[in-house]
Amino acid sequence: MLTIRLLGPPAIERDGQPVRSPRGRKAWALLSYLLLAERPPSRRHLAELLFGDADDPLGALRWTLAELRRALGKRDVLSGDPISPNLGDDVVVDLEQITRERADPTPLLDIGGELLEGVHLTSSLEFESWLLVERHRVSAQVEARLRQTAVALLAGGRATDAVQYASRAVTRNPLEEGNHELLVRSLAAAGDRTAALRQVAVGEDILRRELGVDASPALREAAHVGTGSPMAPPLSGRAAASSQLDAGRAAIVAGAVDAGLQCLRRAVAEAARCRDAALQGRALVALGGALIHAARGRDEEGIVAIHEAIQLASRTGDRATAVTAHRELAFVEVQAGRRKTAEVWLAKAQALAETDQECAALLAVRGKNASDVGDYPLAFELLNESVERSGRCGDHRQQAWSLSMVARAHLLRAERSQAAAALARSLERVYEQRWMAFLPWPQTLRAELDLFGGDLEAATDGFEQAWELACQLNDSCWEGMAARGLGLLSAAKGDYPAARKWQEEASFRCIRVPDRYQWVHGYAMDAAVGTALDHGDHDRARPLVENMAALAARCDMRELVVRAHLYRARLGDQNALAAARLLSADIDNPALAHLFHESAMRQKQ
Repeated sequence: MLTIRLLGPPAIERDGQPVRSPRGRKAWALLSYLLLAERPPSRRHLAELLFGDADDPLGALRWTLAELRRALGKRDVLSGDPISPNLGDDVVVDLEQITRERADPTPLLDIGGELLEGVHLTSSLEFESWLLVERHRVSAQVEARLRQTAVALLAGGRATDAVQYASRAVTRNPLEEGNHELLVRSLAAAGDRTAALRQVAVGEDILRRELGVDASPALREAAHVGTGSPMAPPLSGRAAASSQLDAGRAAIVAGAVDAGLQCLRRAVAEAARCRDAALQGRALVALGGALIHAARGRDEEGIVAIHEAIQLASRTGDRATAVTAHRELAFVEVQAGRRKTAEVWLAKAQALAETDQECAALLAVRGKNASDVGDYPLAFELLNESVERSGRCGDHRQQAWSLSMVARAHLLRAERSQAAAALARSLERVYEQRWMAFLPWPQTLRAELDLFGGDLEAATDGFEQAWELACQLNDSCWEGMAARGLGLLSAAKGDYPAARKWQEEASFRCIRVPDRYQWVHGYAMDAAVGTALDHGDHDRARPLVENMAALAARCDMRELVVRAHLYRARLGDQNALAAARLLSADIDNPALAHLFHESAMRQKQ
């Protein structure tokens, strides 16, 4: 068995023993690009990307391919045009082994280095840009796998084992509060409350020092409260558990979140006491969903509850509970920008879904994920089917949600009439359902359309109403979107100091809770960078664009990665435009094409 190691210093091993590596850093660069590219690249593209400085780029490519074949001991691979990356069934790549869902997670504990550690090609800056993005993306994949393993172990009652993986997740990304909370929860469940409280203090200090924010209450509470811990003495019997479940669901829908959570915790505890595994699974899904959607900063506890529900559903054969549980986990991963783990949960939910209502909700999450990544054709296909199915089954809240995501995708593509039509239908459903908790999202999108259309009065009303309601709801995502819009509005009115103030407010709101929607965070930074550049404030734009680029790469938000490179071009980076073209090859967005045209014109001036 031949193993290619791309994490840490690159190497090739045969049956666990190192073999001669290919000569030259460009051989490793070529191999990694072939293995990680979304589709087989052409020879001409590879020659231009990696060997543009050679007298004979295509000849240099041929020599390097031959060198890779010698190192791999295979004569019949890496051939054709485009070049196939298929190396045969007897070759494994460490990255694929580690991030694959059913793979042994133990090697995760030994990973210390980054992708292609020590490999740099100063002569190929476009490749360097690609590699930087891939390093962020791969690091996020490894972190997500560590988290997924820790949560599964914790939900399965193996808290001591979970501690190892949660600890590695903190080490890889100490600025993510959710990682600290997962470690605290694992330590507490393992019976080491002293270590759990110590980790709380460590997490609080890191977040305060590095990000300038206070940790959410969920971090400290993770050391004390479990998913099945009722906040008041439970009632008795299966009927009581079922009654508490119904009451909890009703309270959550009515907006009484604390009371709803208390009822749901009672339902979980009582269902466990009377050994009704099916009812306990339904209660855990309801509790987990409420923690994820209704209670800000509670995703980590919700994730553990839903993992427990999945294990119970697999024992009882409760298909409906399993569908909901897998979809909820996918939603959390989409929000966090952990695309690969999101796709795992989405695939499992898809395999189980049967009803229109189940499929509509699932398609909506899949469509949102595709839109975040920048795959608009797929996003429209999924979201429009979700709209159709939710209308067919009478789930008007789901229809409103899906329509708003259709509108967002059209807005990002500067298709404003289509965005307006979708928003009108979404808002109609929202008002019909009196769904005030969701209203700020379509309100903000509608106001942004008004702003782009030059109707500043309507935009002002929309953004201000969205901001006030978002603050009443204490929803950081809606707050961030509304504050971003108010910043753009101030800029349009010629008030740059006010624009900067609102955009700083947007950034703060986006990160004030651990379970943030990373796309909104990136979207807010995008507006702040563009506004700063439009006003010649390069000192402000430079650190912002670097933060934006890192976030977008880590969360696989490809269009925002490209936009960050276009901003770098505006800041004077002569190679950024070419790198942006390389990274935008698979994004079908006419608005992005217009930005490329503007950037090219600026470079000519």
